[in-house]
Amino acid sequence: MSQDRIPPRVRTMYGPEDLSSSPSFAGGYINFGYWEAIPLGDTLDDADRVRSQQELYRRVLGAFEHPAECRVAEIGCGRGLGSALALREFGFAQVCGVDIHPDQLARARAANAELLATHGDRLSYQLGAADAQPFPDASLDALYSVEAAQHFRELTGFANESARVLRPGGQLVMTTFFSTGPEAAAPLAELLESFADGLDVAHPIGDFEADLTKAGFESVRVESIGAAVWPGMDRYLEGTPIRDLWPRNFLPAWRQGLLDYYVVSARRAGA
Repeated sequence: MSQDRIPPRVRTMYGPEDLSSSPSFAGGYINFGYWEAIPLGDTLDDADRVRSQQELYRRVLGAFEHPAECRVAEIGCGRGLGSALALREFGFAQVCGVDIHPDQLARARAANAELLATHGDRLSYQLGAADAQPFPDASLDALYSVEAAQHFRELTGFANESARVLRPGGQLVMTTFFSTGPEAAAPLAELLESFADGLDVAHPIGDFEADLTKAGFESVRVESIGAAVWPGMDRYLEGTPIRDLWPRNFLPAWRQGLLDYYVVSARRAGA
């Protein structure tokens, strides 16, 4: 797969800059976290931050039925820690982490070397893209993605490709932040550096719902979880000695109604 497909800012952030090493992403899961069960009145430390990121994965993975019978893939697996959690805690039959960035796949294999050595028949990491997944037609029972789709240049291809690789009745569950509508793109770029420099794309949530339906998904469900994401993340950043604090603008962007964090689930039609 040609690395020319990776936008320059994404290539740099997940290559030499290694976003997983940033203090704001302590533990390396690289997501904003799900803070619902974490008391925000106390001083938040790195252990809380790691737990929040794991809880976001648990929020997604807990939606799947009969994981022990599921062949599942994670699209945009990063360092592969979420894929390893899926295997260890949820007992999926097979888990494959997919990422477009070779550096991330190298980190995933290194970070999870012990688990790969003992469960290499059930855990793997492969090069691929959201719109070019490395699986045969109808070969997966489940598919998930955690805070990666905001980097995808478009989501129509992701919806179509996910429909292709899932068997009829297979489940898709993903979570990330979306814009609340097309009119939010310009103010988001003014408020948040990641939208201005091309790292993130302001995908409207309504457009993705329509993409899933057109691709052949049914029972499409969209749930806002912003209240369990942004306040907790901002509270953690408040006490973190990092130089670049622009991520704290996510909280006002949410409060202004420009974006929100969602869990999106759907089922491949034809079961």
